[in-house]
Amino acid sequence: MSGTTFADVLAGASVLISAGSGGVGKTTTSAAIGVAAAREGRRVVVVTIDPARRLADALGIGGDGLGNEPQRIDGPWSGELWAAMLDTRATFDDLVARHADPDQAEEILANRFYRNIADSLSGTQEYMAAEKLHALHVDPRFDLVVVDTPPTRNAFDFIEAPHTLTRFLDHRLYRLLMAPTSRVGRAVGVATSAFVRTVSRVVGAAVVEDAIGFFRAFEGLEDGFRQRAAEVADLFRDETTAFVLVTSSRRESLDEAGWFADQLGGRGIDVAALVVNRVQPRPVEGSVDRYRELTRDHPGTDLARLAEVLVDQCETADVERSRLATLAPTLREAPLVLVPMLGTDVHDLDGLVAVADLVVG
Repeated sequence: MSGTTFADVLAGASVLISAGSGGVGKTTTSAAIGVAAAREGRRVVVVTIDPARRLADALGIGGDGLGNEPQRIDGPWSGELWAAMLDTRATFDDLVARHADPDQAEEILANRFYRNIADSLSGTQEYMAAEKLHALHVDPRFDLVVVDTPPTRNAFDFIEAPHTLTRFLDHRLYRLLMAPTSRVGRAVGVATSAFVRTVSRVVGAAVVEDAIGFFRAFEGLEDGFRQRAAEVADLFRDETTAFVLVTSSRRESLDEAGWFADQLGGRGIDVAALVVNRVQPRPVEGSVDRYRELTRDHPGTDLARLAEVLVDQCETADVERSRLATLAPTLREAPLVLVPMLGTDVHDLDGLVAVADLVVG
């Protein structure tokens, strides 16, 4: 392990992506990292692309909670803390409004396929998350974007989204749909295409015509989609982007973290840090034999019960330490941060400040 600290990782990052399995405190950790950065004078936005209220809950935000547009959070810091929750449809609408001309935007937004289906298509949420990251990264209001991702396996769909979009734009069927001279591309002539006739029998000709009209309405925007996808793909591998794995000390969570780290490594991405939540501190160092003797010599007494608790906690801590040791080769030079079990869940800024102190120091 090098002398690199989590504070060093945070100071050098313009994008920090928090990833890990579900239920390990990833969202709370992301929010706490945002608090720590704001306390250092950074202008940070924390965005969750996991469609849940956990980020709003961690920040103690009531009412309607967070939306797609970043909301500023006031607190005891010299910088700025903002937070947002990805809204796939709103991000798609913003994308169309920004990059299409007014007539084209009106055509897209009025399309029935777009209104009813587009934001639920496979991959749309992940690609809109990539577009949101791009928009926040180039937004001059912020110098750090912290991304709270869905559970590990789904997080890879987000990382792969730029490549998935590029493959889609290069797909032969998409090029046929977009080709002005193609029979498949003429919504009016859908009945002349055997392929389209087959699909139409399953989902209905009107749906197919709306879908073709939807894709044709994006004509001329492909280069912009490609460029932003390439920029996000490059951003994932940029030296100022830090992938932070968040896990608990449970075996399955650590295994998931190891798998994720291996997958990142296969894509040329190093883990910047590992945060392990809910770690059992070892109440005493050294052998616990004398405490075992107390339980045997004073059965049924408060002293014996206290000694039994100490032995149990020490044994749990030792098991956790041995599990963590298996991740050492994966971490390489990345710092390891151990966050002890807390007495209560974090539901307000005071709690986040306390967690920030534990994570960053």
